[in-house]
Amino acid sequence: MPMIPSTLLQPLARLARYVLLALVLAGCGSLPRNGVPNELMSKASIPGMPEVRAPAGLRSPVMERDMVKSYAQESASDFPAMADGIVLHPHLALSGGGANGAFGAGFLNGWSRTGKRPIFKVVTGVSTGALMAPFAFLGQSKDEALREFYTTTRSRDIFVLGAFLSTVRELLFGESIADTSPLVALIERHVDEALLREIALAHQGGRRLYIGSVDLDSQRFIIWNMGLIASSGHADALPLFRRVMLASAAIPIAFSPVFFEVEAAGQRYDEMHVDGGVAAQVFSIGGLLNTRELRRKTGHGAAREDIYVIHNGHLAADAATTRRSVPAIARRTFQAAGRSAVVGDLFRIYALALREHSGYHWITIPEGINLAGNETFDPLVMQQLYDVGYATARAGPPWNILPPGVDGEAGGMQDGAD
Repeated sequence: MPMIPSTLLQPLARLARYVLLALVLAGCGSLPRNGVPNELMSKASIPGMPEVRAPAGLRSPVMERDMVKSYAQESASDFPAMADGIVLHPHLALSGGGANGAFGAGFLNGWSRTGKRPIFKVVTGVSTGALMAPFAFLGQSKDEALREFYTTTRSRDIFVLGAFLSTVRELLFGESIADTSPLVALIERHVDEALLREIALAHQGGRRLYIGSVDLDSQRFIIWNMGLIASSGHADALPLFRRVMLASAAIPIAFSPVFFEVEAAGQRYDEMHVDGGVAAQVFSIGGLLNTRELRRKTGHGAAREDIYVIHNGHLAADAATTRRSVPAIARRTFQAAGRSAVVGDLFRIYALALREHSGYHWITIPEGINLAGNETFDPLVMQQLYDVGYATARAGPPWNILPPGVDGEAGGMQDGAD
């Protein structure tokens, strides 16, 4: 479940008070759409770029072929064989978490300073993890961009609360309580043609970048092959790349959904996408591909994956008396549901790692770090979270190697980042 910014909970509470009255007075109204007919949803594709995405949980021959191609493309300098002939493929999975992404940014930069941060074969991201994923994918050369993004951004750089909450009718016919045009501008400023070319080069060198969003119509978690978008040469590659990042961070109700023009049976339609955290707070490609089987079939069996998960949030329970108010109840509910969802994701990734015979490592914000600021995206608090992440990585980092709660602890611990 995506984390809703605390500054948006009060407007959400107002929405809860008025929505029933609005439905009674105005009926079930909505903004116009040209949605994909149910029977065509599985056939819808992006015009001119039909192979750049696939739904999770279903076998995708297109994604399989692309992954097989990546093994032939990769260089020995990026992924050298060890003394026993095994080639390690490090995978990085970045979770959602809003402003808590500052922890992940600091962690990545601190990991760089240890000299042990690997080149990643695969990077996946959702929500705030989708915003940092392209920079993490390109490696240490983008550490400063990550630091700047997560220590100087303010709430006004992400969203502006809408004025449409003033009337019942506008409540009914609106699709969000905040305007995310500032986030659109922020993504456009950081994701330009030069960055797209770098992503394309990395993709052509056998590395893969995936971002997840949720198609509300089909209710499927959609995995986008961002490197394939970047290297497509299509005129709409850059706008599509940006829109996927925006969609993955589009918290339902709080932020407007993102629409994608798709084609099915020779007709054009639109799909409505929201925050990938609705379906998964963090994900690995094990839910889309059986990479071990693909390597075996294509003669690349002498390889092993190491999965590293950075959770931009807390897993420890936050015990406190809940006030009797809609905002307080909503906030506590979202916190509890979000933690539960992350635990489930970590167990799912662990199960997939066992299937693939992969390494498994994860990290979360340490217990006892509870920082509060004057706004949702507070640069002072984000700088502190960045510093916590940086120091955590420089200290080892102490990876958990078992899922949360196994053996009665937060997880088995293993120092170092091999």
